[in-house]
Amino acid sequence: MFCYQCEQTAGGKGCTKIGVCGKQPDVAALQDLLVYALRGLSQVALEGRKKGINEPSVNAFVCKALFSTLTNVNFDTGRIAELAKKTVALRDDLKGKVRQAGGKDVLTPQATFTPEGSIEALVAQGEKLGPLQAMDENEDIRSLKHIVLFGIKGVAAYTDHAGILGQTDDDVYKFIFEALAAIDRTDIPLNDWVGLAMKTGEANIRAMELLDAGNTGTYGHPVPTKVPLGAKKGKAILISGHDLKDLEELLKQTEGKGINVYTHGEMLPTHGYPLLKKYPHFYGHYGTAWWNQQKEFAEFPGAILMTTNCIMRVPPAYKENIFTTGLVGWPEVPHITDLDFSPVIAKALSMPGFTEDRNGKSVMVGFGRNAVMGVAGTVIEAVKKKNIRHFFLVGGCDGAKPGRNYYAEFVKKVPKDCVVLTLACGKFRFFDEDLGDIGGIPRLLDVGQCNDAYSAVAIAKALAGAFNVEVNDLPLSMVLSWYEQKAVAILLSLFALGIKNIRLGPSLPAFVTPAVLDVLVKNFNVMPVSTPDEDLKAILG
Repeated sequence: MFCYQCEQTAGGKGCTKIGVCGKQPDVAALQDLLVYALRGLSQVALEGRKKGINEPSVNAFVCKALFSTLTNVNFDTGRIAELAKKTVALRDDLKGKVRQAGGKDVLTPQATFTPEGSIEALVAQGEKLGPLQAMDENEDIRSLKHIVLFGIKGVAAYTDHAGILGQTDDDVYKFIFEALAAIDRTDIPLNDWVGLAMKTGEANIRAMELLDAGNTGTYGHPVPTKVPLGAKKGKAILISGHDLKDLEELLKQTEGKGINVYTHGEMLPTHGYPLLKKYPHFYGHYGTAWWNQQKEFAEFPGAILMTTNCIMRVPPAYKENIFTTGLVGWPEVPHITDLDFSPVIAKALSMPGFTEDRNGKSVMVGFGRNAVMGVAGTVIEAVKKKNIRHFFLVGGCDGAKPGRNYYAEFVKKVPKDCVVLTLACGKFRFFDEDLGDIGGIPRLLDVGQCNDAYSAVAIAKALAGAFNVEVNDLPLSMVLSWYEQKAVAILLSLFALGIKNIRLGPSLPAFVTPAVLDVLVKNFNVMPVSTPDEDLKAILG
């Protein structure tokens, strides 16, 4: 196997024996096979579009299948194998329709290979199609191909989330096909690959916009909300991941059953949505960063539901209590396929739950663009009076790799006349810190999930408009952490918006060559984090 799509990759170079995430070589091979098959399906889909053939089911499937190959999503060989076989079945069915419409028959290796029958045989096929194969010998083009591929995985994830809530844009689907089909081409020059990376960022902006419309249109704009970190006596279910629809259905199905629902990880910001917070049994938040789940889940006295990425190896301590849904998968863990969470509810009712109330801290969420811009006048006045000197956006994807304490230390050292906006799971390094306020404006503002980078950019654009300057001229600095492919897509989105001077860490991607990094530095002045003291001094002077 060879995998270097996440920040934790072994030695900062690539996982070759077993994934740091827990991915076994057979899973890696099947995921490589699935991506290979999706590239072939994309080639055929593009040919079909030339003849007016546009299959919504294919569009949605490609996003779901690609999403399943993200870090910490699906570790179930059986389900990945089925996705690969279905990809080929859809490809061949689409081929027939293209032929009938007078279209050209696509005869590339990706569009003609036949998957083997058994999982073992499929693994062997996948091992011959390693991620570096069939890609340009030029290391810089290969680097850019991987940047695009990993970015497109992030775009597919957000597009899938948006589609679940009825928000779609055919241009996004078309671009995903174009990007996947381009991976196997050898006639695209280096500069065009740079352009394709920027277009990936543009597609992700649209995908996040669609998801934002789906979330806020369905559940209302988030409002500032205090979320308890303790526990309430009674039966309990813990829901983790990102998917709001899954959470809504779980809340509906647990109503009146004496079960309290707790969020975990990136579900924390959901407490700010009006249509979700109306449920009285939607109680609070449990746990810290996703990578602490093995210890924290073992101590949770109820059922656990994983809705999207962030699942880790499931140990015996809670294997009988955890369920997956959506695209998440772990071998021998029960999987919910139809939004019927009765098995999760039954498990929760059979468990002791919390036997007494547990007091704890509380945190504030719900500072999306509507909430922040609702007090824009106060914020602008505070800046003009120099009560607020600077804004920092500190967030992104968290991970267990050493070096990430930088972000907690950075936030703690931010001067008291500065405001910190945060989003995504990177905030769990400091989410429960009490930074106080500036004239009633909290100094720590939780903007939301990773996809709410759209909301953060909207806030920055609105402030820039109010001060009649460009975003890069605002007293705003971005200090970001990255881990997986959604973070790659978001970073490309920021580049596509022309955002400069981003500090990125804790390490730079292994798939970025020195020459490609040089392009990013020259065009966007992206830089690695150093130490909190040095970076604060460089930013604030």
